[in-house]
Amino acid sequence: MSTIVPTSEDDPVLSVARLTSELAWADAGPEVAEPQVTSLCIEAQECMVSGRWVELASLMLTSAELITSKVSEKACRVDMQQHNLRFLKSCSGKTSSAFLLSYAPLQRELIAQKEALEMTKLISTKIIQQPNDKPALRLKILFSLYNLLEDPRSRFFVYIKSLNLAVNGKVTESIIPSFKMMNQFLQEWNIGNDEQRDLFLTISNILRDNKSTSKELFTFLSKYLTTFSLEEALTTNEEKEEAVHAIIEFVKSPDMFHCDLPDMPAIAQLQNDEKYALAYQLLEIFLTKRLDSYIDFYSANSNFLKSYGLVHEDCITKMRLMSLIDLSCNESGEIPYSQVKEVLRIKDDEVEYWVVKAIMSKVLDCKIDQLNQLVIVSRRTERIFGLSQWQALRSKLAVWRGNIAGVISTIQSSKLADYEGAQSMQQGILTR
Repeated sequence: MSTIVPTSEDDPVLSVARLTSELAWADAGPEVAEPQVTSLCIEAQECMVSGRWVELASLMLTSAELITSKVSEKACRVDMQQHNLRFLKSCSGKTSSAFLLSYAPLQRELIAQKEALEMTKLISTKIIQQPNDKPALRLKILFSLYNLLEDPRSRFFVYIKSLNLAVNGKVTESIIPSFKMMNQFLQEWNIGNDEQRDLFLTISNILRDNKSTSKELFTFLSKYLTTFSLEEALTTNEEKEEAVHAIIEFVKSPDMFHCDLPDMPAIAQLQNDEKYALAYQLLEIFLTKRLDSYIDFYSANSNFLKSYGLVHEDCITKMRLMSLIDLSCNESGEIPYSQVKEVLRIKDDEVEYWVVKAIMSKVLDCKIDQLNQLVIVSRRTERIFGLSQWQALRSKLAVWRGNIAGVISTIQSSKLADYEGAQSMQQGILTR
């Protein structure tokens, strides 16, 4: 059922204030309700006259709170004539969209008065006060409020409150899909470094609690760590633990074979940390060394690996693939079967299995020459993509650019020669 509220262009806000007040006191009887509605409308009008929009919003939210405890299922629609502002939201149970009904008619005035953020804080705070009471619906209301807003700062505030509500109400599965749009959100919000740090840490904790994939968690842990500059050391054990967790997630992931963690100041400082140096050593092994180095590390530090939930057999599998990448770094691009067998510590009949596994894992593009017992590599994944890799790529691009320029020059010269030849032939025919 819908309630249509026609309003004139002179009093759209007052009409909604009256509506919310009437709904709030609907069960009290006319003798009690009418004085309350009249009093609220008078107070609302005074706020409008003096331009106290945030105060008016607070007043209307009082009615909205009463509505949420009484309205079981309603739909409220406000049609502002000549204001081009239409709002249709369903109200259900104690988490009624009456909160948004309070916001809608004030939107234009608040933006004009640069008070949208204050208004947003009022509504968001009311919505998240009882996170365990229908949290999924409360979250939906916050999303609806987000879509009503135009101010980027207000939108960011609502999103942060949505994260908090999702965590406290244990409905994080409803907000996780929004993480895929985070790059777009960040461009829109234009928030500072500290705000980004808190945001990425909150998201990382949500993903960790939901046992999301290592790759997803690693992405946001990396974003979190990049907010620490060279001058900003990780000062607390909690911050250092997050850096270690980023390393662990990289090692644990079965489909990540390269990263730029060592270039991050937050990771580099672990190298000299008495408590966390082992984590840095493990990262170094997975990015720069071969299987034998990992075996030696495990022999001396098996308890460390177990304390972070790393499975030795899974680490062996990943290090074999990492070692294959390292073997492919020679200039010839050819790897003898015997070398694969020795470095990966496998049997003769397992060599081709691991080469095929590397191809399927997309760490190598190669061919198997069974006759000559060779693996011929045409492309490999870089385990680290830092400054030296960028310089190498730049050199390759320069060579390709020169080759393409040479081909273009040859084609142009050939065309010119053909043209001149045709011209000479035509001139010879004319002179006969």
